Amino acid sequence: MSLREKLRLLVITDKRLKPNVVKSVEDALRGGATSIQLRLKDSSTREMIEVGKAIRRLTRDYGALYFVDDRIDVALATDADGVQLGPEDMPIAIAREIAPNLIIGASVYSVDEALEAEKEGASFLGAGSVFPSPTKPDARVIGLEGLRRIVESVRIPVVAIGGINKDNVEDVLRTGVAGVAVISAVMGAEDVYRATLELRKIIDRVLGNA
Repeated sequence: MSLREKLRLLVITDKRLKPNVVKSVEDALRGGATSIQLRLKDSSTREMIEVGKAIRRLTRDYGALYFVDDRIDVALATDADGVQLGPEDMPIAIAREIAPNLIIGASVYSVDEALEAEKEGASFLGAGSVFPSPTKPDARVIGLEGLRRIVESVRIPVVAIGGINKDNVEDVLRTGVAGVAVISAVMGAEDVYRATLELRKIIDRVLGNA
């Protein structure tokens, strides 16, 4: 599978929604998540590494990619496939020097940021927030048009994020993105496996079977 195909359904962890992070990740992988991102705000580095290593094992078993949010040290310590960096995190160019083999996702909110991230060497972009997001209420909302403009401005894959769920994912996919990243739509569901399965079915229907 190409990087683009592995970015179809990226599920991000949230300990507030699902305290048992490893179990929720396994349920999401069973349901068809193609990538997992470890996001553990307010957790110790030791806990992130412990959980990250368990996720690394699971993603290998399921043939999925494993990313770490923000922390390049944790990504390297847990043998992650990649890291997701925001505008306030380590610059992409420096991350590239430290870890030339990591897949680097850049979080962007505008066409200018997208072009800059591509120029700096990002492997893919996480673009949003497409809709208002329950997990990031203060995030800038770019809407479907803003997302489409970002997709059209770059050559690297774009993953949409922010307020995406099974009711609006089809509209998001039709903007030309490689895939979607979700938190609440999966981790906020009572049944993580079923919620992931439903999303994956819609994604495969719109984008074609991988």
